Amino acid sequence: MEAPILLLLLLLLPLLAVGGGVVQNLSLLALALPLACLLFDRVWLKPQRVRWKLQKQGIRGPQPSVLYGNVPEIQRIQAAAKKAENRGVLVAHDYTSNLFPYLEQWRKEYGPVFTYSTGNKQHLYVNHPELVKEMSQSISLELGKPSYVTKRLEPMLGNGILRSNGQFWARQRKIVAPEFFMDKVKGMVGLMLVSAQPLLRKWEGCIDAQGGLVAEIRVDEDLRCLSADVISRACFGSSYSKGKLIFSKLRLLQKTISIQSVLFGVPTFGSRFLPTRKQKEMSNLEREIESLIWEAVKEREQECLGAPSAEKDLMQMILEGAIVNDHSSGVSRDFSSKRFIVDNCKNIYFAGHEATAVAASWCLMLLALHPDWQARVREEAAQVCQGGLIDAESLSKMKMVTMVIQEALRLYPPAAFVSREALDETQIGHISVPKGVCTWTLIPTLHRDPDIWGSDANEFKPERFANGVSGACKIPQTYVPFGLGPRLCLGRNFAMVELKLVLALVVSKFTFSLSPKYTHSPVFRMIVEPGDGLHILIQRSKFG
Repeated sequence: MEAPILLLLLLLLPLLAVGGGVVQNLSLLALALPLACLLFDRVWLKPQRVRWKLQKQGIRGPQPSVLYGNVPEIQRIQAAAKKAENRGVLVAHDYTSNLFPYLEQWRKEYGPVFTYSTGNKQHLYVNHPELVKEMSQSISLELGKPSYVTKRLEPMLGNGILRSNGQFWARQRKIVAPEFFMDKVKGMVGLMLVSAQPLLRKWEGCIDAQGGLVAEIRVDEDLRCLSADVISRACFGSSYSKGKLIFSKLRLLQKTISIQSVLFGVPTFGSRFLPTRKQKEMSNLEREIESLIWEAVKEREQECLGAPSAEKDLMQMILEGAIVNDHSSGVSRDFSSKRFIVDNCKNIYFAGHEATAVAASWCLMLLALHPDWQARVREEAAQVCQGGLIDAESLSKMKMVTMVIQEALRLYPPAAFVSREALDETQIGHISVPKGVCTWTLIPTLHRDPDIWGSDANEFKPERFANGVSGACKIPQTYVPFGLGPRLCLGRNFAMVELKLVLALVVSKFTFSLSPKYTHSPVFRMIVEPGDGLHILIQRSKFG
């Protein structure tokens, strides 16, 4: 009990000191003692009760310090891993020991389920296959997004579907989900094709400019622009050009937020009350982005009023769904619909643009390493797309492309974690998770578990998906590139169709390999992406 007693004394000391002397007024002591006890309960006693509940269930973990939990140990392990990091052209797909070395070290020490803390926040690492399967099948709303994480992402995501919880989240999903059903996504293939043409022409121009044979190109930014164009056209129809500016500001906001330790950082006391330069910068970007989104929405509203028969874009349909929902629930449109559309537009932009572009980059990186699979995809595209025409029907027949994407998402899932907070005491399998505990499932570790995927789990072998996910591994519910449970990614159909289209077009037109400039250095910036970009050597395909 020495640590908690020392903590209580530390909390009392600044409250009891008056003018540098000992307390002379008992009334001040009467005020100070309850406040110190309240802080003591929040900082140590409450977290300790949660730890006891988990320990009684046989769940162990590293010993936390009194004020900062395991944060000092996390920082120490990260610093040591940084020094030992091996960066280079040699591609090793097992990168979690570099990005999240503390989780990997503790997993080896305590097993696939353990507990740790950051400050007064308790966490539960859950990478046991059967428990993940249980979470995948759960329909409970009691496992929501961790509030302390989403609070830091608020400038980026507002209170949209990626960040909200409970009934408010369920209401948003009811409105947004139908717009991403496969029948709606198939109708977007045409605009995806339109968006892809400038990228293909640009790469052909690069080849011509560099001698006509081979060009060296950094393709990740081009793929990001392509994905931005697709989402802009889908969201805003003929007003898509305004989306370009929104994307550039969202990307800047993402980088600014990523500087902070979004997952495990403990903010300093002063930062909660005194805004920093970075916080002011984020606030300004947030206001600019919201203003641009709403301008684009109003612009489209006016276009649709002027031409009622005009084809409606994604944002217009979602906006109408929100208005109908507002009327049925008696909520004022001015209060609800504007906030709803702006927040969910930011969510769709981030999830549909950033994650899809990064997934496409990893797909091309892996195909650059494996020319045999390039050849298979190229041959399949030529057989399926008679006359070179790619449409929704031909995309659905591309089995090889699908297998490559599934394997790329297994090895390099853009979302590194499935994170949840127990909004109330919740049961996951045999574990009773206390209210307030955050659960973390590390997806890339789960995707490369040899007990699930076999001894070749760290190798690129798309053929493992020849019979679908159910034939690729022992427990299909542990394949979670789009998340798990009721919060499964709404845009998975959209992302898969766009990825199929991009790969089929690129591989049909070009052959490519990794450039000597490429450095394999995955980094975590809210999603896992190539740290130094993706540089490839590209030339025209003789079949293109």
